[in-house]
Amino acid sequence: MRFIHLADVHLGAAPDTGFPWCEERENEIWETFQRVIRDVREKQVQLLLISGDLFHRQPLKKELRDVSYLFSTIPDTKVVLIAGNHDYLKEDSYYKTFPWGKNVICLFGETYDAVYLKGLDTYVYGLSYYSKEITKAYYDHVQPLAKDACHILLAHGGDAHHIPINMSRLKRAGFDYVALGHIHKPQIIQADAIAYPGSLEPLDRTETGAHGYILGEYAGGQVHITFCPCAKRQYRSLEVQIDGDTTQLSLEDTIRQGLQQQGMDDLYHITLVGRRDGDTVFYPERIQKLGNVLEVVDLTEPDHDLDKLKEQYRGTLISEFIGYFPSERTPLETKALYYGVQALLRSRGQR
Repeated sequence: MRFIHLADVHLGAAPDTGFPWCEERENEIWETFQRVIRDVREKQVQLLLISGDLFHRQPLKKELRDVSYLFSTIPDTKVVLIAGNHDYLKEDSYYKTFPWGKNVICLFGETYDAVYLKGLDTYVYGLSYYSKEITKAYYDHVQPLAKDACHILLAHGGDAHHIPINMSRLKRAGFDYVALGHIHKPQIIQADAIAYPGSLEPLDRTETGAHGYILGEYAGGQVHITFCPCAKRQYRSLEVQIDGDTTQLSLEDTIRQGLQQQGMDDLYHITLVGRRDGDTVFYPERIQKLGNVLEVVDLTEPDHDLDKLKEQYRGTLISEFIGYFPSERTPLETKALYYGVQALLRSRGQR
């Protein structure tokens, strides 16, 4: 039996609000979900598991119709899903009354429940959220039924406010596979047994690295899983080393080459480090126009010719300040010296 495990799709989310690519990213989440449905069909997957937060918020009727249509294109695949903390089952949620197709099973109970898929000889267990937060550790004492079959638990949570999970207990519970959701970075908690697939597309700048879904196979009483990347973009960090010869134009060329090498579709947090010429000022707004740059952080320090400054400002506070520090300095003393010189120069109306 072959299955795909998804979680935290967050249909309807619009990451990076305020940036030019925000609307495009909202569409990409839908497009990536559609691509996974095609993978289900092409790879002849018999079971699609969705461990919560299919939607970013309460789903609209038209969104449910779109998802229902996609599920109808894989009629030979059983789809089992639960609601997470983002798409939780409010009293007036359209989730509750929507007429899903015959191949879709929603484990929308507020307490632990199970469904038996006869054709697959598989039990799938789970519960859904009825509020944004659940602090009770519902999964600490769950166990599969004492029946010969494949037993899979859908579980959404893992922190203090969203169903805390004792992973040691979960490992001993006896499920063939635990399909987790809520954590957006892929994590294999126990090899071939317990995993977070992460979100299909990264949703904020902290979610670096590959994103996708888990492809699993149950055979001979054993589960084997593989992580399958499928996201259109990644969040990346790019650190650029600066020296006294770096200019704005040379910096832009270096960054442009770095973006091209790593991928122009990806989203970047750029950090400038090192020592720049004392008279050089960098302009982050120009760097942000080079690609999908979320933020530019300038951690560079001015590299002043201290002997020259000491002579130039002889008899002033600047010269005395420089002379206060020993020639052999600790890194902390060096930082204090350069920051102090820069502040004193600025107070005299210079850079």
